[in-house]
Amino acid sequence: MSEKGVDANYRFIAAYQEVNARIVQRHQALTLYITLTASLLAGLFALHPGDASRSLPVEWLVFAFPVTTLCLAFLNYKTERAITNLRSFLATLERLGNAHHQLPSYNADPRWASGVNKVRRFHDYAAAVLAGGANAIGIGTVVRLYPERLAGHDLLLGALLAFALASVLALLIIPRWSYQPPADAD
Repeated sequence: MSEKGVDANYRFIAAYQEVNARIVQRHQALTLYITLTASLLAGLFALHPGDASRSLPVEWLVFAFPVTTLCLAFLNYKTERAITNLRSFLATLERLGNAHHQLPSYNADPRWASGVNKVRRFHDYAAAVLAGGANAIGIGTVVRLYPERLAGHDLLLGALLAFALASVLALLIIPRWSYQPPADAD
């Protein structure tokens, strides 16, 4: 190692720490989503009693459910892309001097990389199921608590349901951008 250079081992360790930080961010985004959704639901129930609820814009507040789901999808996508980039870097380091032929390589060997991708998809499935349930509960609550506000607004309800479905589907397509190991060039 030269005096000005950084050894590949240190780069590897630093990149793995960054991968772990991104995984933690992904879990924090899910926690934030749950908190926001629970707060929105509590707000809908808290605002219902009395005549004041007649002037509240619940038709628009209910759109916060799919909006928060879409934000969760954006955050998950950002994290997935960062992890993919970092794992590509790690695979490059694992391949230095053809080391991946002598040592097990978590990121350069497709057997390991595809296995971890399959396991990580359960986070995406859990997020999608949670988001689908949260949207259904939120929209159902508004329909149940404020039926007179949505009466005659079939287009609004249809747009809301389409937006909610699209935001949940966005969570399900994120695995398409999961890390794939490089093709072995040698």
